[in-house]
Amino acid sequence: MKDERYDLAVVGAGIVGLAHALMAARRGMKVVVVDRDAGANGASVRNFGFVTVTGQQHGECWRRARRSRDVWAEIAGPAGIEVAQRGLAVAARYAESLPVLEAFLETEMGEGCMLQTLDEARKTVPRLRDNVRAVLRSPHELRVESRDAIPQLAAYLERDHGVAFLRRAQVQGIALPAIETSAGTVRAEAAVVCPGDDFLSLYPERIAAYGLTRCKLHMMRLKPPAGAALGTAVMSDLGLVRYLGYAELPQAAALKARLERERADALEAGVHLIVVQSSDGSLVVGDSHHYGWTPEPFASEAVDRLILDEFDNVLDMGAYEVTERWTGIYASASDRLMLVDAPEDRVRLVIVTSGTGASTAFGIAEEVIDGMFGA
Repeated sequence: MKDERYDLAVVGAGIVGLAHALMAARRGMKVVVVDRDAGANGASVRNFGFVTVTGQQHGECWRRARRSRDVWAEIAGPAGIEVAQRGLAVAARYAESLPVLEAFLETEMGEGCMLQTLDEARKTVPRLRDNVRAVLRSPHELRVESRDAIPQLAAYLERDHGVAFLRRAQVQGIALPAIETSAGTVRAEAAVVCPGDDFLSLYPERIAAYGLTRCKLHMMRLKPPAGAALGTAVMSDLGLVRYLGYAELPQAAALKARLERERADALEAGVHLIVVQSSDGSLVVGDSHHYGWTPEPFASEAVDRLILDEFDNVLDMGAYEVTERWTGIYASASDRLMLVDAPEDRVRLVIVTSGTGASTAFGIAEEVIDGMFGA
């Protein structure tokens, strides 16, 4: 690689880095991706693989999610990535949830969505509990198995777009065209740095100015009885006070007040429910949110119980077994969903700070590459 010269070097092979590599490669650029690990094992593979459009904050985030969903759909076939599920059902149990969903449907974000009765919704999600008052159905989402999709995306970039990968190499400094790594010097005309929650290796002073922290989440995989089909991804009312596309609507205030009275334990742990189903029938369920510069590595059973209680309150999936538990860590900020910084000429620093990498990375990357090299 020392004799090669690239148009763009991407630092980081998570979904944000791979998205930038794709957008540059689509322009015919010669791209190299440098990553310190042998394969993806961070936030990009420790999530639902759920490309969420409905509920994203109105404006740029919602638009980027729509664009990212379209790109996922475009590359899934060529990359051999299975789209395991499509759509979303938001199950509303509280009376205060209904005005939120009705108001959402009146916005441009509600286009293509509908409010269903429980009987109507059960045609798709037959395991919904009797306490569900209504269901917001969205056709916009798609879901991939992230632990498979990320390596498949990398292989696709290498095979079909000629993207080079230098793995198990730590980038130690950038002074274009030289990019110094633990495996030697890489030469490139420009660079995009996608460090995830690594705030210290490159441009630490630039990152520190944004006051970032980290968020830890809990995830589980469940084995339900054979034939317990979900039909589509499912969320619950707790998401209506967390996802800004709903939470920023005035009608959400009454729901939030009730949840603060009745579900303070769940809100304190940042619990909201997402359930998706894999092709083998297993369910991925989560999640929670705990913040800190160095989140403790311990996963509390009490937090998992809050997640499973919400799962059981919404769905009757029969007797199930928890077969896997894991935690994820991602960069977080209280005042922004993502950041793009220019620490020097022809270098961009890109961090998704809201846990929405799978949902927005392609849209963000397209904007960044257009901005660097012209639309």
